[in-house]
Amino acid sequence: MKTKELLSGLRGKTVQELNEDLVAAKKELFNLRFQNATNQLDNTSRIKEVRKQIARIQTIISEKSAD
Repeated sequence: MKTKELLSGLRGKTVQELNEDLVAAKKELFNLRFQNATNQLDNTSRIKEVRKQIARIQTIISEKSAD
């Protein structure tokens, strides 16, 4: 259910807002990878979640640009 709510929230945004979310998610992924490399990251599964979030945002952006 959580994924469907997230997707409906993302589909309601404009392409500009989605691009801003994409940049923020990529920054978060960079920070998580940096923390993982320095052994400061406790929840390593967060990297996988953020990667999937980036893919979802990119998919919705491409759907909106196709319309």
